[in-house]
Parts: sequence; structure tokens; C-alpha cells
Amino acid sequence: MITKSRGRLLLACAIGSALGAAALASLTLVQPAAATAQFATETGKSCGDCHTNPSGGGPLTPFGQKFKDNGNKLPK
Repeated sequence: MITKSRGRLLLACAIGSALGAAALASLTLVQPAAATAQFATETGKSCGDCHTNPSGGGPLTPFGQKFKDNGNKLPK
């Protein structure tokens, strides 16, 4: 027979486990977008084609914004 206090403890453990699993899943499933040198190699584009900083990162150029708005695919 499960007492009220034991039932509450089991419920708290179950909820804690579910929340922990959800938190872990959110950390592993969501990844920030990141351009790489591989993209530049594959497309022949330099980092400065998409970014105002020639070495990459920072604000986007108009071309970089079009790339982003197009689902990270080269605009036509």
C-alpha cells in the first residue's frame, strides 16, 4: 500500500525525471547556426560575402541577409 507521503514523493520524482529529460533533449536537439570554412570551400564564397567583417561573424551584408532569409540556401 502506498501512503500519501510516499505517493507524493513518487510523483515528484516522476515529474523531476520528465523535466530533466526535457531539459536534456532541448540542449541536444537545438543547435545554434554557425557558418564554417567548409561552407566557403563548398560554395567558393568568402566569409566577407555574407558578413561585414571579412573574417566572418558580426552583421550580415545584404547578400548574407538574403542567404539567411532563404533558409540558409544560396539566393537565386
